Parts: sequence; structure tokens; C-alpha cells
Amino acid sequence: MSFKPIEDVYQEMNMDRLKNFFNAHFEATLVVILFLAVEVIFFYAFSKVAFLNFYYLPVLIAGFYLGKRTAIFTSIASVLLVILFFIISNNFIFSESQSLFSILDVSIWAFFLILTSILVGSLYEQREVQIRHLKTAYVGILEILSKYLESYDRYTKGHSVRVAQYATKTAIVMQLPHQEVENIRAAALLHDIGKVEVSLDLLQKSADLSEDEKEFINKHSEKGAKLLGLVGTVLDGAIPIVRAHHESFYGDEKHKEKIPIGARIVTVVDAYDAMITDRPYHAAKLPWQAIAEIEKEAGQKFDPEVVNIFKHVLIDTLGEETFSLRA
Repeated sequence: MSFKPIEDVYQEMNMDRLKNFFNAHFEATLVVILFLAVEVIFFYAFSKVAFLNFYYLPVLIAGFYLGKRTAIFTSIASVLLVILFFIISNNFIFSESQSLFSILDVSIWAFFLILTSILVGSLYEQREVQIRHLKTAYVGILEILSKYLESYDRYTKGHSVRVAQYATKTAIVMQLPHQEVENIRAAALLHDIGKVEVSLDLLQKSADLSEDEKEFINKHSEKGAKLLGLVGTVLDGAIPIVRAHHESFYGDEKHKEKIPIGARIVTVVDAYDAMITDRPYHAAKLPWQAIAEIEKEAGQKFDPEVVNIFKHVLIDTLGEETFSLRA
């Protein structure tokens, strides 16, 4: 079974950042493109009416990627710019030899341009609704699966759901791309799926584990990644996170770059939730005790940046008094 190399995952993250930058500056970019298009058509195009069809491109792109509102804005802005240049130049589109039919041509062009923006934008919105429904069902199925996997062990009930909630919040605060946040949510829900091959007796063993037993349990992340790979490409983004969620940070920048940011987030949240719940080998700690222990290992086992942001997420969720009142 082949998996995506970590380098490919980071390349995809860079592409997501580029898309987010484009979305954030779309309207400014659009205005520049429309002005340039008008100038090019005005100064260089011989058949100016024919070249007006260029404006279908930004309208289609806006509708397909950003929705009906932006598509309609683009079409109306295009029509207004053409009218503006016609008024300024007094001969932009029409020469003295051209008749009322040319005016009719441009009017028809404007009508169909705006109509196209409405239709494409509506299709975009319908697609978005369908995607939201699919995502809701997808996350619901993952939660059901995670609860089923934890149902045999009373010590870990609800563990994956809590890890997913906190990991998702942390990723959002870190302003990661939307798709990366979704990958982290999925990976957090299924990060312990590899434990299906570990016996219940071994998982609940309260005595010290032998080296062979520790090694067997620690392999659950690799086993989990292989299991997720069997479902096709739908969980491709979550697989590297599941595989690396037990990797230690080590304070080494080169090693850090080998660990996906999602795995570094899940590692911290997973450790925190394990500490605040009863386990066969330790009693539950208070939240401030757990985060204090994690902070001690920041820079070695855990990513300091993730630890710091996760602490703020906890304070925002549980209240500052939870961490200020240390009895």
C-alpha cells in the first residue's frame, strides 16, 4: 500500500495557502484584471464587440469558486466598466458607421453575462449545500466508528471525540487551511484505529509493560495508517497525521518539518486527554496539572507553538479560573 510522502502533503498545504490568498484578495485582483482587459480591448482589439466575450472568463471563475454574489458583482462591474469607457472615449465600441444593431449586440452581451453569473453562482451554491451535507454525514460516520472502536474499553470512551474537538479548535486558531482542519478532525477521530489489533488485556494492563509490549502498542499508529489507506483516497490527508501522531518533537527543526502540523496538534491534545482521564496505570489529573506537565516537555516531545496555542484554547473553553486556582 503506498501513501503520500510528507513532502507532497506540505506542497498541498502551500497550494491551499495560495488559494486562500487568492480568495482573500479576489475582488482587488478582479478589478485590476477588468481594467486591464478594457484597456487592451480599447487600444488593441479590432473587433471590440467580439472581444467583450473575454469577460465570461472572470465571471465563470468567480461563480465557480466564490459563489453567486461575487459572480454577479463581477458581471455588473464588467458591464459598468465597458459603459464607462464608452462614455469617456465616445467611440470605444461604436463608430459612426455602426448602427443600432451594435448597440443591441452589446445589450444582449450584458444581459447574457449577468444571466451567466446568476446561473453559475446558483450551481455553486447548490454544490456547496451538497458538499456540506456530505461532510456532515462523513464526520457523523467517523464519530460513530470512533465510538464503536472505544466501546470495548471503558477508559477511552469519548476520547477520540474530545481529541477531535480540541484539535479542530487548535487548528482553527492557528489559521490552518480549511482542508487541513478537516484532515486533522478526521485523523483525530481515527488516530487510535490501529489499536483494534491490540488485545483489551494489554491496553488495560496496569503493571509496567515489557519492551516488546510497548513496541507492539506503539506500532498502532502505523497500523492505523495502513487501515485507513484501504478506504481509498477519501482519507489521504488524514493518513500522514495518524501515522506520525506519536512522533516526538525533539526540538530539531529538520525533524519538525518531517512531522505534519496536524500530527503535532493531535499529539499534544491526545496526551492531554489521556492525562485528564482515569487509566489503568494512572489516576486522572486536573486540567492545569496536565497542561503543566505538557509544558515541561515542550520543545522535546511536543511542539512549543502548538502547546502554547492549545493552552489558550483550553483557557477559552474551560475558563481562566480553571488554571489560576491551583490547589
